[in-house]
Amino acid sequence: MSFSTLPLSYCTNVHPGLTVFEVIDGLKTYTGRVRRECGQVIAAGLWLAAPVIAELRSNDYQLALLQETLEQENLLTYTLNTFPYGNFHQAVVKDQVYLPNWSQPERLQYTIDCGLVLADLLPSGIEGSLSTVPLGFKGHVPIEDREVFQQRCIENLLKLVKEFDHVHDETGQVIRLAIEPEPFCILETTIETIRFFQKLFDYAEKKGMLIEAKRHLGVCYDVCHQSVEFEDVAQSIKDLQTAGIRINKVHITCAVELSDAKNNHAGLQGLKHFQEPRYLHQTFGKTSQGEINQHVDLLPELWDDAGSVLHQAETVRVHYHVPVNEESIGLLGTTRHDLIKALKEIRNLDYAPHLEIETYTWGVLPGSEMPGLVEGITKEFKATWKLLGM
Repeated sequence: MSFSTLPLSYCTNVHPGLTVFEVIDGLKTYTGRVRRECGQVIAAGLWLAAPVIAELRSNDYQLALLQETLEQENLLTYTLNTFPYGNFHQAVVKDQVYLPNWSQPERLQYTIDCGLVLADLLPSGIEGSLSTVPLGFKGHVPIEDREVFQQRCIENLLKLVKEFDHVHDETGQVIRLAIEPEPFCILETTIETIRFFQKLFDYAEKKGMLIEAKRHLGVCYDVCHQSVEFEDVAQSIKDLQTAGIRINKVHITCAVELSDAKNNHAGLQGLKHFQEPRYLHQTFGKTSQGEINQHVDLLPELWDDAGSVLHQAETVRVHYHVPVNEESIGLLGTTRHDLIKALKEIRNLDYAPHLEIETYTWGVLPGSEMPGLVEGITKEFKATWKLLGM
């Protein structure tokens, strides 16, 4: 199989936007300019926060205005990022980005509404996808409650399937949900993801909904996330394929990597610049013996604690999305090597997942040498096209 023939997408969650007019302004100010710099059609993977979706669902004029803007800027939209529900650009986001979780009705209704808006934006004959939270954050759900929590998530996901199947019956359009595993979340590792989907599909079969569940439910494979976990990304993708779990969307992403952490004092100091208060930066370290230690965030005390992952690991990786065209950021490396491995394996699938660049951290990246937003995203597109052989 080959890669998707749809225009490559980038996620607009990098741009603030809590009203329809703010989203439109972002498309005109940034996304349209990126397309012109690239010199070819690109896709806008829209992030439409809950207030924006509410506006679009209640006001046909604003929906028409969004459609008109996409047409004027020559932008295609076939995927939405429905992971951040609220203000993804507030001063502190951290673990609040996982709320509401998939056990809660607000998450279900928001995602249904996003699917209905996407159905209005989709060109004829093109499938749509929505990436979403990995059920919830482990720190929000006590261990003893997780089995009940997952069952509630399953029931809500099947309610979503019914709604999307109704859209499919009425319009012929297929909307696929892409659940995105992430460090420290209920679905974190590939093994956890496979176990959950086995439980989900078993329950769907009992309800006579297995065909519909497999049509509308799958994963968003964020390469950065599985790299941070020190997973073999190629094997991970093969395992999902073997388990019959469809990868509906791939987030083309890279993490920060610090090699020879125990001896790389300059690199350790350079990593300090990546501490910032807005987003969660899950930090993993792997020793020379293969033991993996982890910390929920990149906090100052990690430098002071001689027993922390920063001082005991051979290699440290941090969930901090960095430009996908870079193999190094200052004194630090990136996991671009894993991105290359993952894309090679994605190409071997017998279907073509949606492909989206998702470097949402441009506003918090350290360093005075970073390019401006439009220039930086343009470089990411050109580097990714080269990887894809386009």
